[in-house]
Amino acid sequence: MTQQIFKSNWQTNVRLFLLSQFVTGITSTTVQYAIIWYLTERTESATILSFATLLGMLPMVLLNPFVGPYVDRLNKKSLLIVPDIIAAAFAIILSVTGATLGTFPIWLIFVSLFIRSVAQTFQMPTVQTIIPSITPSGALTKINGQLGIVQSANRIIAPAIGAFLFALLPLHWLLLIDVIGAILGISLLIFVTVSRNITSSHNRQVFADMKLGFSELVNNKGLWIIVLIGAISSLFIMPAASMYPLITTDYFQKTVENAGIVSVVYSVGSLAGGTIISLFGKWSDRMKPFLLSYVVIGVTLAISGFLPPNQKGFIWFVLFSALTGLAVPFFDTLLMAMVQQSYPVNQLGRIVGFTMSLLSLPGPLGLIFAGPIADSIGVEKLFIIAGVGIFFCALVNWLIKPARIYDKQLHQTMEKNNE
Repeated sequence: MTQQIFKSNWQTNVRLFLLSQFVTGITSTTVQYAIIWYLTERTESATILSFATLLGMLPMVLLNPFVGPYVDRLNKKSLLIVPDIIAAAFAIILSVTGATLGTFPIWLIFVSLFIRSVAQTFQMPTVQTIIPSITPSGALTKINGQLGIVQSANRIIAPAIGAFLFALLPLHWLLLIDVIGAILGISLLIFVTVSRNITSSHNRQVFADMKLGFSELVNNKGLWIIVLIGAISSLFIMPAASMYPLITTDYFQKTVENAGIVSVVYSVGSLAGGTIISLFGKWSDRMKPFLLSYVVIGVTLAISGFLPPNQKGFIWFVLFSALTGLAVPFFDTLLMAMVQQSYPVNQLGRIVGFTMSLLSLPGPLGLIFAGPIADSIGVEKLFIIAGVGIFFCALVNWLIKPARIYDKQLHQTMEKNNE
C-alpha cells in the first residue's frame, strides 16, 4: 500500500495531510494562546502559569509510552480525528460554562488544558508515524521541514488572531473557533490516503511492545544518548518557554498584546528555520546544525535574562526571541527525522512514543520549581539559568563521540541498504 502511494501522486497526498494539520493546528493554537493570556491577565502569577503548562505536559510524559504501541496497531486517521472531536467537545463545555457564569473557574480551565493535552498525546506520535508512511525516504527531512513550516505558521498566525480576537470577543465565543477547526481539519483528513498498519506476526501485548520499544531505543547507543541529553535540556527550556507571557507583562511591564507580538516574532523565526530545513535539508551530517541550535537557544535565553527592563531591553528581547525561534526547528525536526530513518515504519509508533515521552519527562520537574523560583528571584533569572543549562547540554552532546557521529553512521547504513 505504501508503495502504491509513492507511485501515485504522493506530493498531493502529503500536501493535503499538511493542510489538515495546518487548519486544526491554527485554531487549536489560537484557543491555547487565548486561555494562557486569560490566566496571565487574571492571575499575574508565575506559579499559575507553570502549573497550567505542567498540566499540558503531564499526559505526554505519562501516556506516550502506552500510546506508541496503539499507534502501530490502530487506524492512524482515527487517532487524529477522535482526539479533535474530544478537544472540540471540551471547548464547548468551557465556553458554555463561561457564558453562563460570566467567568471561567480556574479548575475548569486546568481540566480543559489537561484534556487538550491528552488529545495531543495521541496526535503527535501519530503525525510523526504518518509522515514516513506517505513520504519516500529521500524526501523525509524536507517533508519534516515542511511540517515544521506548518507548525511555525500556526504559531505566527495564531497569536496575532488570538490577540485581536481576545480584545474583540468574549473568551466564551473565542473558544468555539476550536470547533470550527476540528470540523474543517477532519473534512480534509478524510481524503488523505494512509497505508494500513503492518502488524507483527506475533500477537504481542501492549506492555510487551512498550518494553520492546524502550529496548530498541536504548540499544541504539548514539541515538539513545542524543535523546537522553535532549530530555535533560527540556528540564531547562520548558520552564523558560512557559514564562514568555509573564516576562513580557511583569519584567518588561508590557501588555498581553505585546506578549502576542513576542509570540508572533518567535514563530516567524521558527518559520524561517523550517523553511531553511525544507529547502536545504540534505545535510550529510545533521548533528552539526542540530548542536548549533542548542547553542543558539542557550545563548539567546541567557542574554534575555540580562536585558534591562525598559523599552530598549524589550526590543532586544523580541529580536532574541526571533533567533530562539529560528533555532528550535533544527532541534525538533532533525532529531525526529533521525528517529524516523533509524527504524522500520511498522515499529515507529512504539519508538516515537518513548522518544517523545523521554523528551517531555524532565520538563514537568522543572515546571514544579519554575513558578515558585520565578516568583521568588525574578522571571528574568529563570531565563539565565535555562540558557546556561541548555548550552552545557550542547557541549556534553558534542563531547560524546557515539552521539556526535551518529548521523554520519546513519547515512552510511541507509546508503548500504539502498544498494
